Amino acid sequence: MSSPSPSQSIFTRLFGGSGVGTTVLILLVFYVLLLIVFSFLSPFFMTVRNMTSISSNIALIGLMAAAGTPLIIAGGLDLSVAAVAGLTGVIIALLHAAGLPIWVAVLCAIGVAVGIGIVNGVLATYLRLNPLIVTLATMSIVSGVSLILTGGLTKPLLVDGFNWIGQGRVLGIPVPALLMLAVYGMLWLVLQKTHFGRHAFAVGGNPDASRLIGLPVNRTQVSLYVMSAVSGAIAGTVLAAMLGAAAPNAAGPHLLTVIAAIILGGTSLQGGRGSVWGTLVAVLILGTLNNGLTLMNVTSFWQDVTRGVVLILAVGFDGVRQRMA
Repeated sequence: MSSPSPSQSIFTRLFGGSGVGTTVLILLVFYVLLLIVFSFLSPFFMTVRNMTSISSNIALIGLMAAAGTPLIIAGGLDLSVAAVAGLTGVIIALLHAAGLPIWVAVLCAIGVAVGIGIVNGVLATYLRLNPLIVTLATMSIVSGVSLILTGGLTKPLLVDGFNWIGQGRVLGIPVPALLMLAVYGMLWLVLQKTHFGRHAFAVGGNPDASRLIGLPVNRTQVSLYVMSAVSGAIAGTVLAAMLGAAAPNAAGPHLLTVIAAIILGGTSLQGGRGSVWGTLVAVLILGTLNNGLTLMNVTSFWQDVTRGVVLILAVGFDGVRQRMA
């Protein structure tokens, strides 16, 4: 058997083994083709303003999908992340309106997200309830609480300094995009360079064998549920800062795109395999596709259809990968 070349070895270490690196490479090629096609179809596509707009708009999806990736690698699933993002903005707005300093309100909202993550994790791991049903129920509860607290109304949230994290620029790059890249870099380090990251892959690949060799299966999964909820809270904070308001349902419509991005990026629904960089490239593809279709005056109804088709194709692709593995 021939050994991998140095370039292949570097690529595998960066993006992951078990074929994930190949998936990421295919996605990158597809993304470049997408850029070329839309550049020909619309004169407004390949402009600095539009590229900046895409990078800012995908940050919300990217942040919610970030910690969802290692969670699915470890065999979990979190459908409540978008609802947590909505609740986070609501809590920040209400606590700030009640007189709390804005950053204390942000910390309180993240603390609530930690609690939601613990509840999801305990129910799905220690009580062994189906994570799909558990987080679906949590999503319904959290969304309902957001609507109860606001009466279904949007709450203004215009605070100097706070809104900068959603609307500011550093060297022309939107702050939300920089935050997203920082989160992905941190998660890659955790997954590739720590015992916790290796436990996540092992737990997702074979939880029974992981228990037999003494790995902390439940503790690893609960920690990842908490990370997913905190990721949702960060996304909700950025969204509220971006909008200058807390809208309880603003993040909900993006849940399907978040799940599609994780699967399309090469993360297996069966667990044990995936890459945060694959998710990031998939987020870029879906965000660029949405932007390009908008520039071509394709209605939002057809964009919904497109996202559904992409999700089906991603799940089908995942099934093919499983059979070929």
